[in-house]
Formats: sequence, C-alpha cells, structure tokens
Amino acid sequence: MTNNKSAYVVSPDWLQQRLNNPTIRILDAAWYLPAQNRDPKAEYDVGHIPGAVFFDQDAIADHTSGLPHTLPTPEAFATAVGALGVSETDTIVVYDGPGIMTAPRVWWMLRIMGAKDVYVLDGGMDGWKKDGRPVTTDVPSPTPVTFNVTFTPSAVTSLERMKDIVQSGKVQIADARGAGRFLGEEPEPRAGMRSGHMPGAHSLPSTTFSENGKFKDLDTLRKTFAEAGVDLSKPVVTTCGSGVTAAIITLALQSLGHTDNTLYDGSWSEWGGRADTSVVTGSE
Repeated sequence: MTNNKSAYVVSPDWLQQRLNNPTIRILDAAWYLPAQNRDPKAEYDVGHIPGAVFFDQDAIADHTSGLPHTLPTPEAFATAVGALGVSETDTIVVYDGPGIMTAPRVWWMLRIMGAKDVYVLDGGMDGWKKDGRPVTTDVPSPTPVTFNVTFTPSAVTSLERMKDIVQSGKVQIADARGAGRFLGEEPEPRAGMRSGHMPGAHSLPSTTFSENGKFKDLDTLRKTFAEAGVDLSKPVVTTCGSGVTAAIITLALQSLGHTDNTLYDGSWSEWGGRADTSVVTGSE
C-alpha cells in the first residue's frame, strides 16, 4: 500500500495472505439493480471468497420505511450482524461483485454502528476471480456473537434535514447517480420518481471513483471533487438513488480525511418520489 491509496481499501493480495487469520471477518455485500441482471446470492452460492458470509442488503434494512434500503435500527443491525459472527472489534473486509459498488454502503453502516476496523476489497469478486484467486462453495456456519453498537446519528441525514440543507445551501450536496439521471435526461429506474436533482447539488457519478473495480488514488479523488466544484474544507451530504452508492462518495471523502460529511439515507427514492420537494433539471 502506498501513501496515495485509501487507508480504507485493501488489495486482493493483502486479503489472500490473511484468509486463515481468525480475527478477520469477510462479508459478501453484492447487490444489483434489476437492469444489471445479476443475482448476488446465486453468485455467492456458486463461489465466494473462503470464509465470506453473505450480507443481504435487502434484508438488513428497515422494512417499515417504504423505501428500498433504509438503515435499520441499531438494535436490528446488531442482531443481524452478530448472527453473521461479526462483532464491532473484528477486522472486517467487505466486498461486492464489480468492486467499489455496493460494498462501501456496508462499510459505512458498520462504521457508523461502531466498528472501527472496516475495509473494502479493491477489485471486488470479479477481480478476485479474474486473478484466479481461491474461491469456495462452502458456506460458513458462524457462531453468533454480540455486536456492541455505538451509533453515530449525525452520520445520517433525514428528509427534514435534507430540506433544510437544500433551502439554506450551507452544506454541499454530492449526488452519486449517473449524469443522465442527474440532469433529468434519463428516467429513474424506480417507478414514480421524478427526474432531475436537488437545487444546488453537484454531480459526482459513483463510477468516476474507480477504474476496473479499483478505487482511484487519493490525488485523483481530490481532483474529482475539485472538478465537480466540491470544496473539501466544507461540509458535504452524499446522496444517490437509494442510499447505496452515495457511500462511494462517503468512502472517497473519508479517505481524503474529510470527516464533516453525512449520507442522506432516503436519497432520490424518497426525494424524487414526493410532491413537496424541489427538483431541477439540466445544468444550473
């Protein structure tokens, strides 16, 4: 690892050398939109990194909100993650399919719930298999443990807080959706959503932070924010379609030492589905 790489991202070599380390927990956190035509659990069953347990982002969520991936209560999160054999004191490595796609959301969840030693695997499962690294169909039977939660509520932005941010303009908004959706030129993948973005938001498509599934170096990340007009000396709220890929921007911010950031959990699924929220199209 060089000093120009994120401290929160580990290489495949790093993980492969530690596969037999009993203090490391590995989570497969792959998730896909229907249009991607990939089934994360089926792919896990066909072959996964030895020792990895499947973290179901659809299941480990608050199902009372009416939104796709709302953060579960700290108690529900602790129960679900503890059942996977993961405690807040473990070293935890999270991966997804393509790399730097849905794993950062689980990295973020674990961190705001009190886990300190959490990392994202560079290159994801696709890169791991491409390199011919070990895979298995053996499904671990983890012994349930206690995950002691220390929740950081300030890391999560609510709808009311988001409305205040849009109205005041005091916090920068970084939107991880693709440019077509941001500009309102492409329809949203979920029914009933208006197209466009929040007034004042900056477009930072989640795919710009990685290349071939590998997280870009710190200098490139810094340049990406600068080109999008985001001032890293000021607070930022991240948002996306359903609160998942917004965490890629959060990972980039934290990697650059930016700590004054939150994630709008409802994201566009909430904002774009309401009649009482401001939406603009095109470039401002």
